Amino acid sequence: MVRFDHIRYVSGMSEQQKKSGPGPTTHFGFATVPAAAKAGLVRNVFDAVADRYDLMNDLMSMGVHRLWKAAMIDALDPRPGMTFLDVAGGTGDIAFRILERVRKRGGPARIVVADINTEMLRVGRNRAIDKGIADDLEWMCLDAQDLPLPDRSVDRYTIAFGLRNVTDIPRALAEARRVLKPGGRFLCLEFSRVVLPLLDKAYDTYSFKVLPLMGKVVADNPDAYRYLAESIRRFPPQEELVAWMEAAGFANVGFTNYSGGIAALHSGWRI
Repeated sequence: MVRFDHIRYVSGMSEQQKKSGPGPTTHFGFATVPAAAKAGLVRNVFDAVADRYDLMNDLMSMGVHRLWKAAMIDALDPRPGMTFLDVAGGTGDIAFRILERVRKRGGPARIVVADINTEMLRVGRNRAIDKGIADDLEWMCLDAQDLPLPDRSVDRYTIAFGLRNVTDIPRALAEARRVLKPGGRFLCLEFSRVVLPLLDKAYDTYSFKVLPLMGKVVADNPDAYRYLAESIRRFPPQEELVAWMEAAGFANVGFTNYSGGIAALHSGWRI
């Protein structure tokens, strides 16, 4: 069991921020919902699949997600002495890779695993306990839109397959830039827009026919994986996310497509 006293529950929301949300409605997959309700709906999805989340990632991508994440760590180039903030990283996949890399280079580093979902953090911390590394990481339950961290306090900000679940993505990007030090880097690995004409049709069939069936058989939750497919389609394409990052103040923004655009790694710097 997770020792929840080792997970910090923190909020950076002021009363004014709580009143000023992104608008009256937003999308939850293909549905339109009150903006204030989306976080709870997303939380329900991940509460339901947390224990099977890593297994489903392997099955859904046939293991390719591991190659995407390895490429993300190569691009991140983590070094000892840095402070890393891994947002939406509850199961620990990215943080574990960062820790392994900095240890190979002599360590140590400060690595914060952050997620809005306590069930995902529970799974991640249990995995870390099994690996004997739980105390080498910090665990925080927080909202990407309101980071309770000081300005210019983080060297690297990572988020893998989590940005599309945020209610107000531009606000989360602005928060990411705020907490990064000058010279700090933002990396986002996310499902994106397929750029190969034949692949896109096959991918649509897989997403809307196979994924929900797989979710039903493996996780007993087809709706969660139907939401996954829908949320990917509602996420901005590569060039639009570049524009949002630039609007948030990031410099030298670019992206690399993986597997024909099924996933993309976006990068930006705080200058």
